[in-house]
Amino acid sequence: MALATVRVIELAGLAPAPFCGMILADFGARVIRVDRTKGAMTVDTQARGKRSVALNLKDPKGVAVFRRLCVQSDVLLEPYRKGVMEKMGLGPADLLKENPRLIYARLTGYGQSGSYAKAAGHDINYLAMSGLLSMLGRSSEKPYAPLNLVADFAGGGLTCAFGIVLALLERSRSGQGQIIDASMVEGAAYVGSFMWKSRSLGLWNCPRGENMLDSGAPFYDTYRTSDGKYMAVGAIEPQFYQQLIKGLGLADADLPAQMSVSDWPQLRQTFTRVFATKTQAEWSQIFDGTDACVTPVLSLDEVHSHPHNQTRGSFFKDSQGEISPRPAPVLSRSPAEPCHSRDPFIGEHTRSVLKEYGFEQAQIEQLLSAGIIECNEVKARL
Repeated sequence: MALATVRVIELAGLAPAPFCGMILADFGARVIRVDRTKGAMTVDTQARGKRSVALNLKDPKGVAVFRRLCVQSDVLLEPYRKGVMEKMGLGPADLLKENPRLIYARLTGYGQSGSYAKAAGHDINYLAMSGLLSMLGRSSEKPYAPLNLVADFAGGGLTCAFGIVLALLERSRSGQGQIIDASMVEGAAYVGSFMWKSRSLGLWNCPRGENMLDSGAPFYDTYRTSDGKYMAVGAIEPQFYQQLIKGLGLADADLPAQMSVSDWPQLRQTFTRVFATKTQAEWSQIFDGTDACVTPVLSLDEVHSHPHNQTRGSFFKDSQGEISPRPAPVLSRSPAEPCHSRDPFIGEHTRSVLKEYGFEQAQIEQLLSAGIIECNEVKARL
């Protein structure tokens, strides 16, 4: 795989950093998640393909072990607030001195500088600060955050993984590592660059929820079917809109002009009434094979069985029967090969990883006796 020779140390954290680590693991990187000891809970639903080392970083001996791991690794992924790593003596200045080739990725909400750098926050806060949240929501309603996808995962984990790959590419020329300052506010804003670059086109002149692409237009929305499911409509271009009208069994002469904004409420009522007369399966049969840009709104349980997704293998089942999206994009010569086995237990690989990084058996036992590390191979075999 593309990242097969890359060693990554990931400090356990919440959603964005684990997603970043999973992306790297899916494409071949050897990702070691460093968990806390003493029964600490790690809620990592994106641990696919990773190994777990349980290490007490509150003890100087645990810090020394961690530094040794970083000396022999390519990437460090840390999700803590500004200053936390420096307090432990694990900041970039310390680790890059010992390993000048290290890519030190810092994934935070607000970045490493600015008045909010040390502030707590979640996806909705970062989305708000990016400017995007002000544009999301239905007409006459308050701003609406679309799950925690835009800042945490797109602007955070995915953007950070992109930065890591860029830094690895640059290192192949310079031989030097560098620090990645990944801010979820800035990442989310960057993902939304289209919003800024398209304002001059008049796409966002109306209030929230009344523009063409934010549910204002009746031909860019979702509609309930007779069986309580939904169809998604994205028929913007005139030629696509004509196929939508044809599929709905309507006639142009009976409808207002597509781009007559004042008539959009009337047109929406018509579409709502017609879509409610058939089931989702019936509408899918009508629109499949056309360019009307009408598709079924699939649930998470349905995507795996849709013919298109099945043909491409877009989703897969792991060893526990759970469905997940296949890593994207698809590479022709070195595609991702996601791990199908269960996620690691905390400390499951502590012993094997330390041996791999040059620790002697006696050293490992001493660290275990002192409570610096935890080993859970027995739990993994049960």
